[in-house]
Amino acid sequence: MTEPIRDRLVTVRRHLHRHPEPAWREFYTTARLVEEIRAIGVNELAVGPDAYDPADRMAVPSDDEIDFWLERARDRGADDALLERMSGGNTGAVAVLERGDGPAIGLRVDIDGLFVEEATGDGHVPDAEGFRSEIEGTMHACGHDVHMTWGLAVLEAIAESDFAGRLVVFFQPAEEVGGGGCPMARSRFVDDLDYLLAVHVGLDHPSGEVVAGIEKPLAMCHVDVTIEGTSAHAGKSPNEGDNAMHAMGTAIENAYGIPRHADGMTRVNVGRAEAGTASNVIAERAHLEAEARGETTELMEYVKGRLERVVRSAARMHGCDAVFDVISESPRADSDPELVDVVVDVATGLHGTDRVVPTADFGASEDATFLMNRVQESGGLASYLIVGTDHPTSHHTPTFDVDEDALDHGVSVLVETIGELERRHPVSNAENAAEDG
Repeated sequence: MTEPIRDRLVTVRRHLHRHPEPAWREFYTTARLVEEIRAIGVNELAVGPDAYDPADRMAVPSDDEIDFWLERARDRGADDALLERMSGGNTGAVAVLERGDGPAIGLRVDIDGLFVEEATGDGHVPDAEGFRSEIEGTMHACGHDVHMTWGLAVLEAIAESDFAGRLVVFFQPAEEVGGGGCPMARSRFVDDLDYLLAVHVGLDHPSGEVVAGIEKPLAMCHVDVTIEGTSAHAGKSPNEGDNAMHAMGTAIENAYGIPRHADGMTRVNVGRAEAGTASNVIAERAHLEAEARGETTELMEYVKGRLERVVRSAARMHGCDAVFDVISESPRADSDPELVDVVVDVATGLHGTDRVVPTADFGASEDATFLMNRVQESGGLASYLIVGTDHPTSHHTPTFDVDEDALDHGVSVLVETIGELERRHPVSNAENAAEDG
């Protein structure tokens, strides 16, 4: 019999930490999750295209990239049948427990890693204790290894309890590129959910602290821009060229001049740019990657629209053409006060809790907001929790790590919150819908 996950939280987290995979390439990760979920025993387990419509995915990488990571997962021992089901980059899973009449509760955890080379040296605990990333240039630098471990442990705890209702755990791919929340939010598994819990570790909240619900996550979009010009000899006939690099420079400068908005916070950033082939050639092609954010979805749309106008105007100014592609985006969603109050009550009385913060501004972006919005629009409640952990450096850095005491603490917060929702819930949305029909 498999040892309970609650008794091996550190082992599970460290194994997942050693095998990080980027967005839509989480093949080995999904296979390991499926292995654990099957051992727990659930009523339904949907993997990849059975968990969502692949057409709803955003920020999907090239076929070559996908195939490279699939073969890497095969070499690491991932199940061939599962890899076949996930072909084309359809990773992730949804696990469902049906336990009779009661509330329908969703839990969303994310599973992808980042393109960050993990640190070495005795000062970095994963390296010193032998669980540093084994995949060069890729790392769990945002705690998703912790989130997955929580998801598995909560699923197991509820499966073994006398919980009455339905629990749906979303093991969501591609959060770091904002690509996986939308397809899972549009899936049938979100239908009739009464409650949705999403969760993150750390985010500058120390060990022992719990934030019961975030507010003001920034709506976000990722953008790819290609500018096409005309090449020419830079010395002999520069006037015959249309300089895509010059157009790109104009676009970047003007992007940072987009006016801020009176209605709230806005952000714009060009994070990557490249152009040209040689010093004596007028560049005929340029590429840049940028993002727009806003305190509300409407403010993000404002910045996105201005950014597109800036790019196209800069291209025309220099005789070039521009292609402006929105690769992914996510809306704003705030935690519901009624659900925040439940988490506050639960977390306050738990072992390991030193401080409960009812709400906190998020300040970044998250595609769990797609699921939150879907549940809220259907009459349910959603909250995005933070379970604190001491981390030596910030998220998305080579030396990021967690205080592993947060593993058990996070499981307790989530399991007890689910149990409290069951006790307080009078009737499910599904039953209400049946009565209305």
